[in-house]
Amino acid sequence: MTGKIESGQLCTVESMDPATLKVGDTVLCKVNGKQCLHLVEAIQGMRFQIGNNRGRINGWVGENAISGKCTRIE
Repeated sequence: MTGKIESGQLCTVESMDPATLKVGDTVLCKVNGKQCLHLVEAIQGMRFQIGNNRGRINGWVGENAISGKCTRIE
């Protein structure tokens, strides 16, 4: 199974208001000290459940952990 974004692909990430995020958006967020692209799987207020693009749920992060939204994949 391949993911939506493969390692090494060039992506454009833009700043955004976390209140505008929707389930299914791809975001750049910091988890355990590393910046990674993750899918937003669920939203509770200003907490976001993130997962990878292969179906694994990684957990919940706050709005401060999200740096931007992926707007383009080349």
